[in-house]
Amino acid sequence: MSHKIEIKTLKNYREKTLNNPTIRLARNASIKSNFDDISMDWDAFRKIDHTFSDMISGQMKVTNQKSSGRCWGFAGLNLFRIYLGRKHKLKGFEFSQNYFMFCDKIEKSNFFLESIIRSVDEPKDGRLMMHLVSDPIQDGGQWHMFVNLINKYGVVPKSEMPETYQSSSSMRMNRMITRKLRGFAIELRNEHNNGSNLEKLHAMKDEMLGVVYQMLTISLGTPPEKFDWQVYDKDKKFIRYENLTPQSFFMDHVGLNLDDYVCLIDCPMSDKKYHETYTVDYLGNVIEGEQIRYLNLPIKRLKEASIASLKDDHPVWFGCDVGKHFSRVLGIMDMKLFDFELFYGTEFPMTKADRLEYGDSQMTHAMLFTGVDLASTGKSKKWRVENSWGDKGGDKGYDIMTDPWFDEYTFEVVIHKDYITKEELEIYQKEPVSLKPWDPMGALAK
Repeated sequence: MSHKIEIKTLKNYREKTLNNPTIRLARNASIKSNFDDISMDWDAFRKIDHTFSDMISGQMKVTNQKSSGRCWGFAGLNLFRIYLGRKHKLKGFEFSQNYFMFCDKIEKSNFFLESIIRSVDEPKDGRLMMHLVSDPIQDGGQWHMFVNLINKYGVVPKSEMPETYQSSSSMRMNRMITRKLRGFAIELRNEHNNGSNLEKLHAMKDEMLGVVYQMLTISLGTPPEKFDWQVYDKDKKFIRYENLTPQSFFMDHVGLNLDDYVCLIDCPMSDKKYHETYTVDYLGNVIEGEQIRYLNLPIKRLKEASIASLKDDHPVWFGCDVGKHFSRVLGIMDMKLFDFELFYGTEFPMTKADRLEYGDSQMTHAMLFTGVDLASTGKSKKWRVENSWGDKGGDKGYDIMTDPWFDEYTFEVVIHKDYITKEELEIYQKEPVSLKPWDPMGALAK
């Protein structure tokens, strides 16, 4: 058996391919067209319907994260504004995503430098070090990272810290701060190798963070410490609150107890157990904050809890692999929307577990469920999704997720503890099993 590709073998491939008229048609069509457009299935396309049996109240115009990976923060702040909007009868409102970003970047920088100090005896070319320095302050995040920032820093209205060019297009800022942090990692490791103790390394780290703060201020502006907030409600009544802090603004005007929320995942990988709680080593932002924590449950339970939450008028933060079987223009996530198997003349038989274990899928994006379409039996048919990519796609920025797509590409939902069982909550509160830093469940939503 030959280990190389023989020329005669290529000729056989060519003859077999060109003798198939469907393949020739697909080839000719794809020369000047987008794959997604020409592989779209008519029967799935004609069934797109942006109506839902159950929708939450207080939905507003969608937000736009632009050229940044802050979806997890946008989704969390969009969840908050629903409750604030109901409380004050507002037609529209946005929290400052830039303020959230500033807090996240300084905390991620500290988390990274602390991780470098923690791992100073690891080889610099080892897998852990390569993982740590690969993308230390990327925009992405997870639910508990969001919670930790809110609990420590609170929130402010967008008017108090509006977007800058760098917050909306973060690649250059991230690149420069990452370069600086990698240089700091070299300094810390060299200082350790020269015999300095931990007290010296932490003193160096404090000086380094001052430089990062300076770079963030140049890029994002200066975070407010106190502010006044005034707005007109739906009835055109003027409202003003004075001498607020970011922490008091959250407590008094959003008022959610974030400790009451749990993060559920569906991870059917062979090395993960259902009804087990997991965390991920070296994953986080706020050093002193709550660790990442997931309760692994079958996908049916994620759906049941989400439906119960939505029926009680509570939105649901969730994470998924948004790029798969998704039309951004139509705003629909549907396993049948594209007939790739017909188009390419081959099958793609991987299961959800296969895709996770072989690098074909992981959580990439966070959004909100704001509605669900239920059949007369109570079973979910499709889900209403509030995205953060502006109002050009879907139904003015609101997308559809079909139920089969939920099964295959939704990985986590955040639910109030009232919507899981007592037994599930007890498991969630146990000491979690720690996963490697590069485990697929450590992927960050962007």
